[in-house]
Amino acid sequence: MELFTILIIAISLSFDTFAVSVSSGLILRRIDFVNASKIAVTLALFQAAMPVVGWLVGSGIKNYAESIDHWIAFGILSVLGGKMIYESFRSDPEDRSFNPLELKVMIGMAIATSIDALIVGFSFALLDYKILISVGIIGAVTYIVAMLGMLFGKKIGSRNGRRMEVIGGIMLILIGLKILLEHLAK
Repeated sequence: MELFTILIIAISLSFDTFAVSVSSGLILRRIDFVNASKIAVTLALFQAAMPVVGWLVGSGIKNYAESIDHWIAFGILSVLGGKMIYESFRSDPEDRSFNPLELKVMIGMAIATSIDALIVGFSFALLDYKILISVGIIGAVTYIVAMLGMLFGKKIGSRNGRRMEVIGGIMLILIGLKILLEHLAK
């Protein structure tokens, strides 16, 4: 039953990753497997590493992390989404500086989408889950979901261009807002 629970947790943690990946696919309409894998691996590594950090740090820091994690995710996703919307209105797509393949953008997306996994790591420590198995499953699910998201974004983006980039930026902002509101409602 523990493996099934971890799989469900991994899937639920990857919803934000899927949306960010769709947005990346919208921007990088001609993305190939290697570049898509760079983004997916970065997202998966952070998503898998955060529970380890949470598990190692333990419950002493839990209250501090819970009090700001939603603000960090909201800020990062809002900035990335706003930049994506701004870039969609630039006249020449080649001049756009929002590039999900840039290391700083990949890391920003990875941190923003994996902060919740930090708290999951705290619960893994309390529930005595096997951390290596857990992070392996979380990382694998995140990689698969990210690749599917970019493929989906690539397919819908090639037909709708600029409008889909705006929608992708709005999606990032809404994900950040959802994270913020969920935590503020607690």
